[in-house]
Amino acid sequence: MVTPLWQRIESQHLPTVAVMGMSKNTGKTVCLNHLLAQAHASGRAMGITSIGRDGEERDEVFATPKPAVRVTPGCLVATARDTLVRSRTRTKVLGGTGVHSPMGEILIVKAIEAGDMEVAGPSLSQDQQRVIGLLRQCGAQQILLDGALGRSHHASPAIADGVILATGAALGGGMGDVLRKTRDRLAILGLTVAEPDLAQRVQPVFARGGVGVWGPDGQCLFCEPIATLNAAAALMHLHSRHARAGAVATVAVSGAVGRLFWRALQTLLDHHPGLTLVVADGTRLFIDARELHAYQRQGGCVRALRGIRLLGVTLNPVSPTGASFDAGAFLDQARTLLAPHWVGDVGAPPLPQEEES
Repeated sequence: MVTPLWQRIESQHLPTVAVMGMSKNTGKTVCLNHLLAQAHASGRAMGITSIGRDGEERDEVFATPKPAVRVTPGCLVATARDTLVRSRTRTKVLGGTGVHSPMGEILIVKAIEAGDMEVAGPSLSQDQQRVIGLLRQCGAQQILLDGALGRSHHASPAIADGVILATGAALGGGMGDVLRKTRDRLAILGLTVAEPDLAQRVQPVFARGGVGVWGPDGQCLFCEPIATLNAAAALMHLHSRHARAGAVATVAVSGAVGRLFWRALQTLLDHHPGLTLVVADGTRLFIDARELHAYQRQGGCVRALRGIRLLGVTLNPVSPTGASFDAGAFLDQARTLLAPHWVGDVGAPPLPQEEES
């Protein structure tokens, strides 16, 4: 039976799909296994890799049992050499990637039969892009990317064509707390895309890397390939040179935006109303949603050079370390509070009347 989530992926013809978890134990592996099974049933040649490590028997933090990654016959897997000794299925090594990790070189292997595997892939964006290319060369028609705790760059549109967010009771707190945290993350991942003229103006920053600043007339005031970690001081120095209100209109940054840079940006906004920040995409913004909303209420604007295609949210009502939720109530509340995003529980038995929404 074809499920609504797989229908969404199929209908949009997405070559690469990332599954990212709000935290550990939110059902990311269950979602991956669901998609692998659906792909196999539809005759799709799949590839899979991970930005971290998935499929190990026990959670390294909580020592709780974890579901394994369940590969299907013919599935192509990019994983570290050391994980193969723990594989519970037969595989054939197709070749190396030249990408190394603490667990050995990342190899491309083909599953000979259905079975459980541990998957550990590359951690750097450029390495991940290389591995994705090699999976495609080996015959993968579609690729699944497995995310890792605290990392989200695999969900960037520079790597993934679509993103599924896994959330659940393991986030902690009550049902309302979990859904509020999830809604906040969706708000950041779903940043509005920059208007064409704005995107054209800031493009040089993203082409070469670094930080750029423009005045209200489009005049470039600053454009240097500096690291974002060093950019806060540069912004404050620029502010001292252009202290006149409204003299600074746009800031673009190619790297990650953390709290130090954000505080400098807020100082600029206090003196330059309507200040616009442009980031590569929502995965580069490492602030809370309340900070984003406060910035917007002050008249500031945040745009993404590229938009993230959010395919939906999957739910896990069970927490291995604490209280769990009623699955039906969790699904009902999530569909209300997270609308218009598609929401489903791929770990629950499908309802006969369930249809694509």
